[in-house]
Amino acid sequence: MTGAMSYSVERSTRLSRFAALLGTIVLVVLFTVPFWGGRSEMRFIVEICYYLALAQMWNLLAGYAGLVSVGQQAFVGFGGYMLFVFSIFFGVHPLLAVLLGGILAAAIAVPTAFVVFRLRGAYFAIGTWVMAEVYRLVFAQVSALGGGSGKSLPVAVVKSIADSREMRDMTIYWLGLAIAICTVALVYLVLRSRHGLALTAIRDSERAAESVGVDNFITKLWVYIVAAFGTGLVGGLIFLEKLRISPDAGFNLLDWTANVIFIVVIGGIGTIEGPFLGVIIFFLLRELFADLGSWYLIMLGSAAVLIMLKAPQGLWGLISERYSLHFFPVQRRLRFNANKEDSQ
Repeated sequence: MTGAMSYSVERSTRLSRFAALLGTIVLVVLFTVPFWGGRSEMRFIVEICYYLALAQMWNLLAGYAGLVSVGQQAFVGFGGYMLFVFSIFFGVHPLLAVLLGGILAAAIAVPTAFVVFRLRGAYFAIGTWVMAEVYRLVFAQVSALGGGSGKSLPVAVVKSIADSREMRDMTIYWLGLAIAICTVALVYLVLRSRHGLALTAIRDSERAAESVGVDNFITKLWVYIVAAFGTGLVGGLIFLEKLRISPDAGFNLLDWTANVIFIVVIGGIGTIEGPFLGVIIFFLLRELFADLGSWYLIMLGSAAVLIMLKAPQGLWGLISERYSLHFFPVQRRLRFNANKEDSQ
């Protein structure tokens, strides 16, 4: 008897396959919501979708590339304004304008990165916020877009989405669902690629990553551009739903960055599952305590501080570490198999 060893690459686990099946069922149910749900339910789910997408994009930056940005509202507002520019002044269909807004947000991220990447640590975070304020002030000076008071989408543009209000609501709902799915899939595919390996190396040690041939600057720049694209898409979605934009609404630090950071921190930074859990907790707390005024923000901040002290990796990080749960496995594992053969 002779023995030989063979191996196979395990790309998924039993738990991840079950999660994929469960996720498919949930998506089918969500897809049918417009046929049995009301307008308020659809708007609520769209809000969940864009917060989830924003959280995934910020988590990709901070949780994997170590780029703690507090200026992602720059790309939300930019994507929203590009929706208005293309649909009003160039006659582009609003859905296509949302996509173009994401592409141009990625393009504007390149010169932005060459400014803020000169900074490190807390200075980088402050620099991203300053750049967002610069964009806000620039758009506030554009009179064709309403200046500081903002602008609403013309009726003709709104009707170009769909003839009836019901169909418009359904279209925007499915767009929101599609953007949420695509951003999660984008993060998953990035982390499963060689770029994901580079990000993991950078997160563990930038010097060690450089020693094995990783170009830290190019990798971080690439991730920054990807995150800007996803964030710009979400910005277009947000203001397509609201039908009105202003500099203060588009570049709002609290709504589009602070809340997103809270979601990622309490859910679990550096995990795909974390933003899902964080979004659920965020909306539960908001529904329970939103009527308390300023106490609501105090309670959110207290919850974030408590979780950071007790579970620095967030709630999902604590759960996955204790029970070894991974719904989105981004690592490949080698499984060795012993083959026995008869020999004479």
